[in-house]
Amino acid sequence: MRNITRRGVVAAGITALVAPLTVAMGSTPAQAASCTTQTGAYQKQVEKFLGRPVDGRQSVADCKAIQAFQTKHSISPNAGLAGPITWGTMDLMNRQKAVGKNPNRAGKCPTNKGRIACVDLTLQLSWIQDGKELAYGPVPVRTGRDGYETRTGLKKVYWRNIDHVSSLYHVPMPYSQFFDGGQAFHSVGISVWAPPGSHGCVNMTKADASKYWSMLRKGDDVFVYGRKPGT
Repeated sequence: MRNITRRGVVAAGITALVAPLTVAMGSTPAQAASCTTQTGAYQKQVEKFLGRPVDGRQSVADCKAIQAFQTKHSISPNAGLAGPITWGTMDLMNRQKAVGKNPNRAGKCPTNKGRIACVDLTLQLSWIQDGKELAYGPVPVRTGRDGYETRTGLKKVYWRNIDHVSSLYHVPMPYSQFFDGGQAFHSVGISVWAPPGSHGCVNMTKADASKYWSMLRKGDDVFVYGRKPGT
């Protein structure tokens, strides 16, 4: 949400427009829990991802490594169990990495719009392209959770506020660039892989949100497509 600090009726009208759906941080870092001795359903996959010996059996060292990953990415409970949410996050990271520097391989983001910010909800990736040329990214993002989905389609950046604060959730939303009602690119202070997702905005790291701020302008196109896993 944006604070009603802009001048006149126009500012009030814009504030009313973005009020319903702007995202708060949406998650807080998980607190450490006791380590489990239980072998998880995705034990081997998780062991491989973390560079652990792949034997499919939980060990104290396995648990500590899994727990550290869960805590870093706000996965709860963070007791070190190799369960579906933990593996799902790791699998998404693997699929994001596999994209390399060709995120628009399938040609789903328009290449006839000049500068455009693309958002692939399925892979939770975003990038900026100039026509067919990749200008920045791809970078991992955190989009709307189930019930608060980031809306798909062609949009435009219509309002920017580098020091925006949500008037609904009262949390900072640095580098906010609004492109669809209350949905915006902005940075968050938690992992962009933290489940379950935002309340509709496209969350980014501070470095990536800052870069988007420097590269995009009011009126630039944004194209959102795909479907976030779990929505």
